[in-house]
Amino acid sequence: MKALRSPIALAGLLSITFLTATAQAQDVKPGDPATAQKKVAMCIGCHGIPGYQASFPEVHKVPKISGQSAKYIVSALQAYQKGDRKHPTMKGIAASLTEQDMADIGAYYEADGKNLPATPAKVSTASAEVDALLKRGNCISCHGENLNKPIDASYPKLAGQYSDYVYVSLKSYQTDKNPQIGRSNAIMATQAKMFTHAELKQLAAYIGGLGGDLKTVPQSRFKAH
Repeated sequence: MKALRSPIALAGLLSITFLTATAQAQDVKPGDPATAQKKVAMCIGCHGIPGYQASFPEVHKVPKISGQSAKYIVSALQAYQKGDRKHPTMKGIAASLTEQDMADIGAYYEADGKNLPATPAKVSTASAEVDALLKRGNCISCHGENLNKPIDASYPKLAGQYSDYVYVSLKSYQTDKNPQIGRSNAIMATQAKMFTHAELKQLAAYIGGLGGDLKTVPQSRFKAH
């Protein structure tokens, strides 16, 4: 039978574990867009082509990510890495990234949004029906004014995002216990499950029509010559 560790030994072990984790966290430097130039090579093949479409879990446009906050980009990549967001391609990409890689990529896409002017911020007047849906979901309380100024940088900007992507994303929060499809987020799951698919489509169409910071910045290798 193995000897039990003394309380002092256990305390020392826990202390070492904590210090190691803290040291690893401190090793992550502020994200550097220049350093990320090579790291985003795996990203631009989809996110660097305006209107590019993906086919999982159904056909939809790949989201605009230039102009999102670095903190949100990092949180999304971490969710794919952990499996909280289920997507085979994104999980494979995220699995290859270190925390520093994520920080650099996040900084790159936050800065990349400044390479093109923002879409004029048109505050679209929601119909009474859509306004009721927005209030039911309490969307503005997290995603902010015009759904473009989140109260926390780890929350995404929504205004102007592709409607079909928004719709697929919202549906994914309604999916439970599926090893291949779905997203795990307690807040969003609670909100999304209050709506029918038809209502989610209405919300997505409204969101896609708003002006905001999000854009797809074409990469030089994909520009027409």
